[in-house]
Amino acid sequence: MPANNNRQFIEFEQPLKEIIEEINELEQKSAKGKVDYTEVIEKLNQQLLEKRSELTKNLSSWQRVQLSRHPDRPYTLKYIEKMTSNFIELYGDRNVKDDKAMVGGFASLDGETVMFIGQQKGINTKTRQLRNFGMANPEGYRKALRLMRLAEKFNKPIVALIDTPGAFPGLEAEERGQGEAIARNIYEMIRLKVPVICVIIGEGASGGALGIGVGDRVYMMENTWYSVISPESCSSILWRSWDKKEIAAEQLRLTADRMLEFGLIDGIIPEPAGGAHWDYNQAARQLKDFLIPVLRSLREVPAEKRVLDRIEKFGQMGFWEE
Repeated sequence: MPANNNRQFIEFEQPLKEIIEEINELEQKSAKGKVDYTEVIEKLNQQLLEKRSELTKNLSSWQRVQLSRHPDRPYTLKYIEKMTSNFIELYGDRNVKDDKAMVGGFASLDGETVMFIGQQKGINTKTRQLRNFGMANPEGYRKALRLMRLAEKFNKPIVALIDTPGAFPGLEAEERGQGEAIARNIYEMIRLKVPVICVIIGEGASGGALGIGVGDRVYMMENTWYSVISPESCSSILWRSWDKKEIAAEQLRLTADRMLEFGLIDGIIPEPAGGAHWDYNQAARQLKDFLIPVLRSLREVPAEKRVLDRIEKFGQMGFWEE
């Protein structure tokens, strides 16, 4: 996780920034050896932990969206690094090129080989451009599908970590078949004979998320969102301005608790106090501890039944009247 002096803070986290600045100041004074501030620093650290919990207790939908986009938040490769060992990244769709916005490969999770696939955002300006801000092109989705079929070939379970503001909407992406690539993934994922778990670890926007979002179990981490459209885009369509994004976020019902209420996800994975960006190790540990028993339980279900259950699960989603 970022060091205290390298942390970034979003608007409602400012009270935490003040406490951290005070801790840093006292640590610098202690380092000079004139006065021992250890006891005061311990109290401030405890106060910081309590404040982190307090700030995230009753967040609005828009504030959850802000946390899901926090610049210090861990991304797919960070979770893989912290949860697994022997990760072997695989590249390319065997057709066009390797899409840096979509990553994947085999790794050992608690002694079992698992195929991890997910969108990857960058951690600075250069890598954000390299990763296209986590927005995959068609070759990214075709790469993901190639890796899923590889996992199926060797009878290895799949874990998809979703974090994208959407599939890349550029002209060249549409020319190469963006819609078809996402639709093909949905069609193929519903029929995979190995266990598939999907976890939204940040943003879960539109078809960009659905392109790797069909599984036996779909979960959301506590401070994430999942919707057909982002609050800003919704606001621009309905009100011709981004100024109503907070209202749009509320009306879209895009937070984990509402998604669970609607039956669109199967559970919510808790995060460290204040959000996953405060403790990468704890966030990864909580996700890992959640995944392992689910993978074991899915392994016990015959492949044919898993596929039928998956089809029924997604077929029952939504509300309608005849």
